[in-house]
Amino acid sequence: MRIPIPQRRYELTDPRVGKGRKMAASAAPLVPERPTLSRLREAAAHCRACPLWETGTQTVFGEGSPNAEVMLVGEQPGDREDIEGRPFVGPAGRLLDEALAEAGIDRDTTYVTNAVKHFKWVGRGKRRIHQKPTWSETMACRPWLEAELAVVRPRVLVCLGAVAGQALLGKQFRVTKQRGEWIDSDLAELVTATIHPSAILRQRDGDARRQEFARFVDDLRKVAAVL
Repeated sequence: MRIPIPQRRYELTDPRVGKGRKMAASAAPLVPERPTLSRLREAAAHCRACPLWETGTQTVFGEGSPNAEVMLVGEQPGDREDIEGRPFVGPAGRLLDEALAEAGIDRDTTYVTNAVKHFKWVGRGKRRIHQKPTWSETMACRPWLEAELAVVRPRVLVCLGAVAGQALLGKQFRVTKQRGEWIDSDLAELVTATIHPSAILRQRDGDARRQEFARFVDDLRKVAAVL
């Protein structure tokens, strides 16, 4: 059974600054009333709900089958994704492809996206270094993610990393505590979380990367087992 996700339109607030006071703008007013993936992608291309559009080259929207049983949600596009306009095409994306294949999941049958649709970075010489999006930036972008869920209606939702996990499951969610578990949520029939593949690339040496990659594949095998 697939659980429909209601299309919500709301104004973001922060309880720390008082009831009803705005924390950030929201992309909600930009979401089409009758969304399809193509209409969402077109609308998101003009999103100015948070300041990240000023430094990102372009909006990087989700990609994949509109009938996907599995949706994988990462943090944000990286340097390569920002240039190409497609999610998970850089080093972390190639690692994800490898892990999916080893777990027995065809990426072409999945839908991949990010919690934040613009690349947040800081310059270091000629390099653009990833910066973690703020909570308000993540929440400003959440209506796009909710709309993707509503259209695709995946049977299995996989959060990749802390930002995706908290964006969808709440600010108190910790991947380190619930990694690989099935999580009670109305977002999809089955919901789980694991690390972002970029965390594997950041491991200190080859042995550590191989061990973390093996754990990552094991997490994805649990997904493959229910398909």
